[in-house]
Amino acid sequence: MGLLTEVLAGREAREFASVEEFWAWHVEDARELPRPVDRALAGGASADRLGYAFAAGYAAAVQALVPGIQPGTLASLAATEEGGAHPKAIKTELSRGEGGWRLSGRKQLVTLAGSELMVLARQGEKPDGRADLVLVRVGRSRPGVRVEPLPALPFAPEIPHAQIAFEEVPVEPADVLPGDGWEKWVKPFRTVEDIHVHAALLGHLLSLGARYGWERALRERIAATLVTLRALATADPSSAGVHVALAGAIAASKQALRELEPAWASAPPAVRERWERDRPLLQVAERARAAREERAWQRIAEHR
Repeated sequence: MGLLTEVLAGREAREFASVEEFWAWHVEDARELPRPVDRALAGGASADRLGYAFAAGYAAAVQALVPGIQPGTLASLAATEEGGAHPKAIKTELSRGEGGWRLSGRKQLVTLAGSELMVLARQGEKPDGRADLVLVRVGRSRPGVRVEPLPALPFAPEIPHAQIAFEEVPVEPADVLPGDGWEKWVKPFRTVEDIHVHAALLGHLLSLGARYGWERALRERIAATLVTLRALATADPSSAGVHVALAGAIAASKQALRELEPAWASAPPAVRERWERDRPLLQVAERARAAREERAWQRIAEHR
């Protein structure tokens, strides 16, 4: 039975006490799925709450961005600093000394704070004076890495966030990913993340729909949107066409959520209340998505 068919039929309901417990289950459950987007879908369908579905989607997005990450590894992107995640705000530095390369700096609000950290850092300047940015792969347990957990957010409180300090952390040349750290790696991540997180979200909704007998026609539309997301996961995340199609898929997801409002009455009160608590997670980065869509249409207009 294909994965989509399995999810439409409804996955076994499970309760997870923590994100660590969910992740351990998810790694085994999705072991035979080669594509990150399918691991996101499977994780969302198995999750008993939106936060864990998000965790599966986020982790799959990082794996899709950096193919060398093993499927069972929980990895996080560490880009944001005190001034934001824009290239001009990056102060974390990869420098070379007598003992080799060293990473120093501080990152804010690192989602999940996984065992592998993809750290955006500056490595001097380009000829035009702009920062020369690289993406550095650093194990969380490496000497000089200090993780400071942050208070839980009011929505999806099970998903941890942290500030992470890097104090002269030793870095091997192989830990520095090839290419521009911003253009090749961090800039496309919002698109990759949106695809995989929404795949996990829709997998979560399809599984709930099977469990609680939600309207079949609505579940069909959700499945169709999910097929679109799976196709977009194979496309160039910098493409204007992909950005427009993704905007359409996200709009369809929002419409499905609006149509589902009456259906939540069939879910147990605890499930319904947790959903209401966590749904603000879906509004995070709305302005960035709108700006990406507008830029995409502008780029498309330039081709006329």
